[in-house]
Amino acid sequence: MEIHTWKQTGRIYTHNQQAVFYQETGQERPHKLLLIHGFPTASWDWSKIWAQLGKQFHVIAPDMLGFGFSGKQARYPYSIMDQATMHENLLADKRIDSIHILAHDYGDTVAQELLARLQERQKSGQKGLNIQSVCYLNGGIYPDTHRPRLIQKILDSPLGKIIWPVMSKSNLRRTFKRIFGANTQPTEQEIDEFWHLITHNNGKRVIPRTIGYMRERQQHFHRWVNILRETSVPSRLINGTDDPISGRHVAQRYLDDVPNPDVILLEGIGHYPNVEAPKQVLTHYLSFVSQHL
Repeated sequence: MEIHTWKQTGRIYTHNQQAVFYQETGQERPHKLLLIHGFPTASWDWSKIWAQLGKQFHVIAPDMLGFGFSGKQARYPYSIMDQATMHENLLADKRIDSIHILAHDYGDTVAQELLARLQERQKSGQKGLNIQSVCYLNGGIYPDTHRPRLIQKILDSPLGKIIWPVMSKSNLRRTFKRIFGANTQPTEQEIDEFWHLITHNNGKRVIPRTIGYMRERQQHFHRWVNILRETSVPSRLINGTDDPISGRHVAQRYLDDVPNPDVILLEGIGHYPNVEAPKQVLTHYLSFVSQHL
């Protein structure tokens, strides 16, 4: 599927008066799968495994607010907490009360918050979204091991609003080439697609606001790290080892920290396993989730 077709065939849900773009497939399938994308891209990141997942699951993949084809209001209070609520509300609107999750990067943190909320409901006896399994791809699941690139640090500083508007596609290309694996570099078409997603609907103006998630990770450090150890939900980490941001060092921390850890290492793969090694991600994800259907 081409990216313009992805946009044309998507749907819109409204959250806090903001448009949330989402893609959906496999509606006839009994098992539900939520795909949560990373920063600074969008649900299109899942396009290489989309058709195959749709053969086995009812799949829903939104663009979070501030990303891709969703709303990008300049003054919206973007936060992980609100993104988690958006996903809950979207699923409730579709009358889905039980879900598997496959997440990447920023989306990992959203998944951690959804797990923390599930744990709270279980303790209090409240009803709500049930999570049947979670699979993480590369992301800052441990804030103290996260190694943001210089551009991320700048964007999260007062300089962000000044510098980001003059950033170009060539800057993005350089950054992405550094975080992809040496032998799985992004193509020019992929760079064009990433840039299109970021800049769509004057999106450059909101990037410095959405990157506040790095501070949120510190603020909710214990909540989101503890849930990795405490959750009873089956979990797997698929990790591109050559990712300078959240590669092998994060996988090792997970192995050391989580009881009975389930970790798959993708040697030579960088920060975007779902783009760089889609067949491997699909194989390892399906082998995991099939145990929990």
